[in-house]
Amino acid sequence: MAAYLGFPTRYPHWRFGMEYEKLSKGYTYGLSKIYELVINNDPCYAYLMKNNSLTDQKLVIAHVYGHGDFFKNNLWFGHTNHKMIDQMANHATRVRRYIDRFGFQVVEEFLDSVLSLENLIDQHSPYIRRRERELRDDTVPGDRVTVPKLRSKGYMDEYINPSEFLERQRKQIEEGRKRKRRVPASPEKDVLLFLIEHAPLEDWQQDILAIVREESYYFAPQGMTKIMNEGWASYWHSRIMTEKQLSDAELIDYADHHSGTLGTRPGVINPYKLGLELFRDIEDRWNKGKFGKEYEECTNVEAKRKWDRPLGQGREKIFEVRKIYNDVSFIDTFLTREFCEEHRLFNYGYDASTGRWVILDRDYQKVKEKLLFQLTNLGDPFIYVVDSNYENRGELYLYHRHDGVDLRLDYARDVLVNIHKIWTRPAHLETVVEGTRRLISFDGQEQKDRELEESLQLQF
Repeated sequence: MAAYLGFPTRYPHWRFGMEYEKLSKGYTYGLSKIYELVINNDPCYAYLMKNNSLTDQKLVIAHVYGHGDFFKNNLWFGHTNHKMIDQMANHATRVRRYIDRFGFQVVEEFLDSVLSLENLIDQHSPYIRRRERELRDDTVPGDRVTVPKLRSKGYMDEYINPSEFLERQRKQIEEGRKRKRRVPASPEKDVLLFLIEHAPLEDWQQDILAIVREESYYFAPQGMTKIMNEGWASYWHSRIMTEKQLSDAELIDYADHHSGTLGTRPGVINPYKLGLELFRDIEDRWNKGKFGKEYEECTNVEAKRKWDRPLGQGREKIFEVRKIYNDVSFIDTFLTREFCEEHRLFNYGYDASTGRWVILDRDYQKVKEKLLFQLTNLGDPFIYVVDSNYENRGELYLYHRHDGVDLRLDYARDVLVNIHKIWTRPAHLETVVEGTRRLISFDGQEQKDRELEESLQLQF
């Protein structure tokens, strides 16, 4: 079940077998242990590992109730399919039919190519409208553009409508029309959707692309709210267990397993720990009134430490936060200097000379920036389709919006190979490698890499 991400039926593919081997060996050798497995569905489905102790089962049930509440009430899950168990079974049936018709190897090889692109979606597209309505353009290609002049008296015309100004306006209008005729008209972040709409695919291939894309959008909110979701579930399982469910004999086992779940080490984010402590901090701050203009402008460190206005708004506030935030806005809004200092959140790095992890920076703003950078776009690179007819040859041109981290070139080249299998024409990717703008290409036979003199001027 864990290898299938909790779903009882998935389409056949070797990666599920690989995941099973990994989980099975880890469990056999005592390297890992499965405690929780819960599915965002209506109703939610959760599993218990029958070999776990009764204390663990109670902890998991309490934890799962927290997840179920989060799935049902967080706005970022509002668009997800709450009958996904049925939909996954439907996907599996369709893929198996294609295997029966076209052969296992043909379908599996196509699935391999598509799954390497499964993260190339626009995770925010369900919440906003990206595509502008296309305006009708009745101009005939090749016609010279007529630029409207500003009204003037005849003798003032050469001053009010100088020829240089009119020529500049004409070029701008022509460039705008060229952009409208380009497909896509503006950079497209949902690469899978673009391939579904424009790649020369057979019906069954288009359907498999749509299946992978639908599942990617289903799982995207879980990646966008990992810290909050685990923190919320941990908050409630700790409350339920310590206040309602624990017997005296179970206390030590519970404390041992709970502390193991919240354990941290330098350089690694534990979403359970960070989310739980932030929710507790928010509750405490809003109970004591540690927010607002008066508190923020207070410069007395001791006064801020002892600050206590008995407002009692903590419980109400954490339910509000649970409803409307995702991890990026959660960290950006509620990670404070005091929180970083109390929980020793620093920027760590590995010192090769000593063989130890050392603190590189204690500035909480830089800690927050690094956290937000890791969480933005689920930690994946920003890749856009910018032209489907590059150099007027039907070639696909992709653009990497460089944010300070270079792509792994071996990954990028392999992905280009898979895009070529779907697009069936040469594929190009513009990126930055060690500060130099480069174009990586694959034409179906060989990989090419060249330096670019000029980069595309794109607006995002």
